[in-house]
Order: sequence, then C-alpha cells, then structure tokens
Amino acid sequence: MKLRVLVLYLALGLSANIGATPASADMAAIEAMREGDMRKLLFHSDPQPVSAQSYEREDGSDGYLSDYHGKYVVLNFWATWCPPCRKEMPMLSELQAEFGGEKLEVVTLATGRNSPVGMKRFFEEIGVENLPLHRDPQASIGREMGVFGLPVTVVLTPEGEEIARMTGEADWASDEAKALIGALIALPGES
Repeated sequence: MKLRVLVLYLALGLSANIGATPASADMAAIEAMREGDMRKLLFHSDPQPVSAQSYEREDGSDGYLSDYHGKYVVLNFWATWCPPCRKEMPMLSELQAEFGGEKLEVVTLATGRNSPVGMKRFFEEIGVENLPLHRDPQASIGREMGVFGLPVTVVLTPEGEEIARMTGEADWASDEAKALIGALIALPGES
C-alpha cells in the first residue's frame, strides 16, 4: 500500500513541475489514495460553497474562512467537551507542523459553547501550540455548513470551496493522511 501511495504522490508531484493544470484525473488519483482512516474522507462530485459568516479569533477580532484564500485548508470543527476531538487534535497539530505554511493551513474552529479559557486549557492539556483558537460560539458557521456532530473535518480548496468531508475522528498524522494531503497540495496549477 505504501508503495502505491508513494507512486501516486510522486506522479502528482512530477506533473506539477511540467505546468499541467489540475484535472478530475488528479482528484480521482487522490481519492484512490484513501486508506486507513482516510477512507472516511468523502470527496464531493462538485465543490461546495462554505460559510461567509465571521468567527471569533483568539484576540476577539472577526475572522472569515476567506482569509485563507490561496491555500488548502483542513478545517476542523471541534469542542472542548468532545473526547474524540481531544484524541484527534494532536494529530491535526502534527499535520500542521509538517504541511502548514504557504500551501496549507490546519484551521480549528470550536463550535458552540466553548469558553476561551476552556479552549486554552484544552490545548495546554494535550500539548497543542500551533493551531488557532478560533470560536464559532453560536455554531452559525457549523450549522450553515451542515455540521451536526463532532468532530467534523472539511477540506477547502485555495478558492475557498469544500471538496471533501469527514465525520468523526481520524489519525491525521498517519502515513496515509500525510500522503493524501501531500498529493493534494502538489496538484499542478494550485497556489
């Protein structure tokens, strides 16, 4: 399996270097990489719009999902009271440490009643220091995007559209997840 993942990853990386444009064949190849927990990541046949509503940043200012335009986003909806979120968050942190930057951001959005103090304590207890403490206190973004359980993770394109969704926790630090995310950000024609 690892050899298959490596071959697909390398093929997508090489095509990025020859100036090809992304195609449905590229996305089909990425979908074929879904192994392990990543089998739960369901790709949409057509990109879906995301909420344009604001969320609250750690400093109290308004943020928008469009702030990440130009990057892929792994957007995780979570809550302090959610045991699977506690298990999953360090793995999302590892994904951010490895891939976060110019082409990708892991964005966490606490939805519903989560106090800023409780959120900080949650991250301190699990040793996460590199993910944002954004809040959706009224769960308005979550509701608009059809988040009805936690955790839910969605993948957004650099154009700000949802292309994939997973309900439930996953090992985002697994070789399978890293290969899939690496292949996604290596797609040609993307920022």
